[in-house]
Amino acid sequence: MSERNVEIAVIGAGIVGIACAYYLAKGRPSSRIVVIDPRAPMSLTSAASGENYRNWWPHPVMMAFTDYSIDLLEEISREYDDRIHMSRRGYALATREAKPDQLLKELQTGYGEGARRIRVHGAASSSTYIPPVSANWRDAPEGVDVLQSRALIRHHFPTFDQEVSTILHIRRAGDISGQQLGSLMLEQIRAAGGSLASARVKEIVKQHDGFVVTARGPDGEEKIRAGIVVNAAGPYIADIARMLGETLPVENIFHQKIAFIDNLGAVDRRMPFSIDLDGQAIDWTDPERQLIAEDPATAWLARQMPGGIHCRPEGGDLGKWIKLGWAYNRTPSEPRDDLPTDPNFPDIVLRGASRLNPRLKQYYGRLPRQITHYGGYYTMTKENWPLIGPMKTKHAYVAGAMSGFGTMAACATGALCAGWVLGKRLPEFAESLSLWRYDDEILLRRLRESASTGVL
Repeated sequence: MSERNVEIAVIGAGIVGIACAYYLAKGRPSSRIVVIDPRAPMSLTSAASGENYRNWWPHPVMMAFTDYSIDLLEEISREYDDRIHMSRRGYALATREAKPDQLLKELQTGYGEGARRIRVHGAASSSTYIPPVSANWRDAPEGVDVLQSRALIRHHFPTFDQEVSTILHIRRAGDISGQQLGSLMLEQIRAAGGSLASARVKEIVKQHDGFVVTARGPDGEEKIRAGIVVNAAGPYIADIARMLGETLPVENIFHQKIAFIDNLGAVDRRMPFSIDLDGQAIDWTDPERQLIAEDPATAWLARQMPGGIHCRPEGGDLGKWIKLGWAYNRTPSEPRDDLPTDPNFPDIVLRGASRLNPRLKQYYGRLPRQITHYGGYYTMTKENWPLIGPMKTKHAYVAGAMSGFGTMAACATGALCAGWVLGKRLPEFAESLSLWRYDDEILLRRLRESASTGVL
């Protein structure tokens, strides 16, 4: 059995674990860091990322957290000549409600003192709304535009369902290449002397001066002695915590997406990342609905479905691909290496997405052969806030529970985790994102009473 000594062992080579190692290497360049994972880097949930980012959440803490992460993404974009392909056409949240009071209340709550950045456009003739013509993040407006004129919406979003009455256009939002971000960070980790261990952690033993991590790889078992352990194991963070004798308040929920070449031009290449917030009955024919309803295994597909369908162009203005996603699953499950994708999902999400984008109906029964169907686990706490900071075990840290926002929050997560480990001064919101928040009954009660957890 081989052995090695390191200062810091980061368990998990998804985007969050890589970001933790990256910012630890930046903060302490001489440290010996190893990232441990049995899979190739960025190959599990990170490979299924929507690669989107946004700064709007229905709580100021999460807004501050994601604003911080976007600041760091912009730094990387500038430093590395936009290798991460950062664009900013925003998020367009669409609803058929003319006065979505609860949604607007959450908008005001999230922006807090920055609520003056909310611009309401009620008439097409007097609107100062700037459409998402440019994808350059440096040129994009801040804040959010609330469009509450159907005429204005039809003018700027002509391919949307004509019944849409309100659009919240979140402006500090867009997409990046998550794979490029991970590759860039790995290069810098290696340049700083860090390494990868292709192995699965089997045991962690706490010793007075650190930990002994037993990991099994292709060449057998290895003992890695580390002074500090960072648990960034994605959907497996609870398993790693149990090895330390701890329990984390998380669950895993599997979600799916598809991507395909839009040969028929159903989606405008300049369209922002768009989300239909409204629930719906899926667009089945009457005979299809009857057959679906008669089978107990599929009857749920004939009932009212939740909102939150995603659609966006992929590959820039000259690309051809589009992505569709729908996080309708609510049932927790244990993570599996063989992902439980549903062969019916492509048809389900296509029909659901066609409500906001009716031109997608052209693909009913004729999806292109070049289609990618994939999925990943949303690892989340009940309040849908991450866990970043010290665990109960001394010198052990956690960075996880990123739900569907791992790519957009990776930089902030890595920087915060490094700050905790290295004893640096942390942003004001950092404690609220750590396990310490569970000692704050007032905060937890407010979060439990909140109408929204920010899941989109």
